[in-house]
Formats: sequence, C-alpha cells, structure tokens
Amino acid sequence: MAQKPRILTWHIHGSYLYYLSKGDYTLYIPYTPERGPRYVGRGSTFPFGDNVIEVPANEVRHLEFDLILFQCDENYLEDQYMILSELQQLLPKIYIEHDPPWQHPCDEIHPVTNPAVTLVHVTHFNHLMWKTNIPDVRVISHGVDTHGVTYNGRLKKGIVVINNLPSRGRMLGSDIFERVQQQVPLDLIGMGNAPYGIREVLHPRLPEFIKDYRFFFNPIRYTSLGLAICEAMMVGLPIIGLATTELSTVIENGKTGYIGLDVDELISKMNRLLCDPIHAQQLSAHAQHKAQELFDITRFTQQWEYLINKKIN
Repeated sequence: MAQKPRILTWHIHGSYLYYLSKGDYTLYIPYTPERGPRYVGRGSTFPFGDNVIEVPANEVRHLEFDLILFQCDENYLEDQYMILSELQQLLPKIYIEHDPPWQHPCDEIHPVTNPAVTLVHVTHFNHLMWKTNIPDVRVISHGVDTHGVTYNGRLKKGIVVINNLPSRGRMLGSDIFERVQQQVPLDLIGMGNAPYGIREVLHPRLPEFIKDYRFFFNPIRYTSLGLAICEAMMVGLPIIGLATTELSTVIENGKTGYIGLDVDELISKMNRLLCDPIHAQQLSAHAQHKAQELFDITRFTQQWEYLINKKIN
C-alpha cells in the first residue's frame, strides 16, 4: 500500500484545517512549548483524526515530508526559513490564500512570486482581486460538513457568527451590526465579542447551536467567504448580507436569502422573515440545496487530493 502524502502545514484557520484534514493524506502541524501564534499544534477545539499529527517545531527539520503547505504570509516569508532545513525548502510548495488583498483591492501584488509555488485561492473573488505573476494560480472553493444537522428556525432572532467584531471595525461591519441590532433581535457569537456578544461556541457545536435561529446575518463589508456562512447554508439557514465580494455570487434574492447594499432594505427583509416563518422555511430549503451543490466536502477533498498528488509526483 502506497504511503499517504506527508504534508507540513500550520494551524492558522482551525475550521479550514479541519475540513482540509478530511482528505487522504497526513498533515503535520508544528507547535512550540508556549503554543504561540501559528504554533498551537492540533489544539483542543477540533475533532481531528489520526492523520493530523503535531510535531515540535524544533524537530521539523529532521522529519521527512513530501510537500509544504503555507496558509499565511508569515508561513511563507518567515516560518519556512526558521524551521525547515535547506533541503526541505526545496520541496514542492502550495500557498493557500484565505483572504482578499487588504492594502488595495486591485493593485496589491501577492507575496508569492516564486513560479514553482502553486497559489490556491479559496474563492474566485480572491483570484480576481489579487495581482499575481506566477503561472499556477487556481481556486478550490470551500467544502463543509455539518453532520446532517437541519434548520428549525423556531427562534424569532437572527444569528451572527464573527470573532472579535468590536476590535475589527468597519471592514467586518461592527457599525452595521450595531445599527441592525437596534431594530432586529440578533445574537452574536464568537471570541472577543464583549460587551454585545453571547459567547464563543466551539466549532463542533456550531451547527446544532444555530439551527433554531430564523436567519443568518453577515454584516461584513469586505472579506473572502466565511466558512460560517457556508456552514449556516448547509444547515439550511436563510442568509442575509451585503451584496459584496463572493457572497454576491452565492445568494439569490428571494430564493436562498437576501443580499443588497441598502441596510434599511435588509432590515426590512429580516423583519419579514421574523414575521413569516413559512417564507423562511422556503428559503431554508433552497439555501441547503445550494450549499450541497457549492460546498460539498467530497468535492473539496478530491480537489485537494488531486492537486497534492500532482505536485509531488
């Protein structure tokens, strides 16, 4: 039996790493004694399988890998030179770009300029906006698994899932959230959301927690496409959000939810859903069907398996 591909990567976005780990390969995650930023290892939040192995960062250079998978600028610009041997630095490389450009939406040059590196965007919006000058740039769209949890919608409230919203400001829509919350009952969950968040809900419990809310609201102005949106759709929550970035290609007005640029109009749609649970159920069915089409976990892992095997063979 052939050995599974051995991949070194970092724990950057835990939920993405969890879905990535569903593929047929072994992921090695470096950690430091203090479990600092980018070096937390497996952590305790996600139910990773046996194919996710944490290794001391100072021992990485003595191990054998088939591929290096970067997930942020620091991994690529700093970490590889700190923990990899010179020989390991010659291994095949893939860089996952989770975010759109932050400095300028159109003219920012992506830091990966080595033509031997494959750049993988998680959305077509990312691909469109980043300026890149390497030959192998592609998109692998999100895949999620909510374990069969299905929408109920019994609560006359909306749910918002964002970490650290107060400190992340206008880009993440903190002002929009505050404005909408004055007119619509909303609960906010995620880390660092005092004083107006409920609490953090750990990822494995998230589908079950959100299924009773009438709709999912995304106030973010500028981002890629949050996994929380994909997961909410897979559960069957109608999505309400801004008609910006990748979300404008995912939600169809009056079918899977509502998107727009007029916040007052979005508030009106939220209130309609609160008053009309039958309409919410109709949107729910379409949202779940669309999510199954767009965010199939099997498609996601097959695309990753194909790319990884192509790079190392």
